[in-house]
Amino acid sequence: MLARAGSIVCLWLLGWHAVAAPVVPPAALPLDVAAAMDRARVPREALSAVVQELGRNAPPRLSWQAQAAVNPASLMKLFTTYAALDLLGPAWTWTTPVWLQGALPSGGSGVFEGDVVIKGGGDPKLVVERVWLLLRRLQQLGVREIRGDIVLDRSAFEVPEQSPADFDGEALRPYNVRPDALLLNYKALSFTFTPDPAHGVAVISTEPALEGVRVDARVPLAAGASATRCDDWRSALQADFSDPQRLRFKGLYSPACGEKQWPVAYADPARYNERLLAGLWTEMGGKLTGSVRDGAAPATAPTFELASPPLAEVIRDINKFSNNVMAQQLFLTLALSTRGVGTPDGAREVLRGWLTARYDDAGRAAVIDNGSGLSRETRVSAELLARLLQDAAASPLMPELMASLPVSGVDGTMRRAQTLTGRAHLKTGSLRDVAAVAGYLLAPSGRRYVLVGIVNHPNASAARPALEALIQWAANEGQAAGPDRK
Repeated sequence: MLARAGSIVCLWLLGWHAVAAPVVPPAALPLDVAAAMDRARVPREALSAVVQELGRNAPPRLSWQAQAAVNPASLMKLFTTYAALDLLGPAWTWTTPVWLQGALPSGGSGVFEGDVVIKGGGDPKLVVERVWLLLRRLQQLGVREIRGDIVLDRSAFEVPEQSPADFDGEALRPYNVRPDALLLNYKALSFTFTPDPAHGVAVISTEPALEGVRVDARVPLAAGASATRCDDWRSALQADFSDPQRLRFKGLYSPACGEKQWPVAYADPARYNERLLAGLWTEMGGKLTGSVRDGAAPATAPTFELASPPLAEVIRDINKFSNNVMAQQLFLTLALSTRGVGTPDGAREVLRGWLTARYDDAGRAAVIDNGSGLSRETRVSAELLARLLQDAAASPLMPELMASLPVSGVDGTMRRAQTLTGRAHLKTGSLRDVAAVAGYLLAPSGRRYVLVGIVNHPNASAARPALEALIQWAANEGQAAGPDRK
């Protein structure tokens, strides 16, 4: 009895008021989560977490280091995409206007005497199929031969020149592609390797075809013991991309791998648009006597425009697959739509103003870099992110935002998850020293919860089982909460 009284006094002294005010929950780190952090040899203080039932007045079931300013990695995309839905609307589209500066061909000649001008408007999804549609529109207007130049106006964005390798030295990783007002096909190539055992090679298909770029058409198949393994197949290919005009594979490909795809950022991004447009136009049977060059669009009405998919569709690609360059395109669009030009500083001011208007000092305290989370400087709190998720769930935009999040065990970056298959919509975040997850989950009871978990530590990746334990604990509605408190 004395021990019980002492426990109650201790709780009161610590300010939890568990007896007098049971609606205020203790800030408890669940036993399974704490044990997973310990096994990973990551301090428990490296974790920031919030678990809260949906509803503005619902107290959190867990609040651990919730106000600490931490790097959210790709969870930052939740701020960018929700702000864009609110400021631009889910039906927002980007347009890419095209001018034909000259008379259209007559008499079936197919010859256009003049320049074709394409102005980028920041469209994040000008993939090769949609670039093909744009060029197809030219052909439908009777153009087969352009006796002039293809002029690209990229002035809608003003982005400082920066090497894709600046972030982590991995210039050829697609996640490091820099934003561009006229971003064509993410400035990337995709190689497909198809084993042909009868000829002892893997056939290499490359998409898209870039003008002036040669790629090996095949690579030898591995034999012996190495032919039965497919562990590090990319390294085994010994790719040599040192010459952007000659892409080689000097190694071997294991037939055990079956067909594989490898997306790579093009090694000479400054010339990607030129090579893609010239290559695709030639592939479509067109001719170009001039060159593809940068320039300025006229002030007149365009000949036609290519519209993007709506924002609600675009953010599904951004969040489900954590596409950094698409997120940065959207981030810069926030400035372009309000200030006439997309600059990083302008986008930061727009997003910071939006956060401050909604969340006062908590929003003002956020440190915003590029809107994608591919940053060492970004800082937010788990509490602010939980507030944003609560806010979004209560808004008319809830269906669009929730549908953009990866579904646990089903798709996107959560497709391999084995916890709560189909019952959780969770955005993931990953950097060298960050592991994070945030979103919504539906417990078996039918209650829906907001969950945020962020680990900042040099060994953060080892703590991913702790985040999985947090998700499971939330689904169990806190039944396994342990005594560790902070």
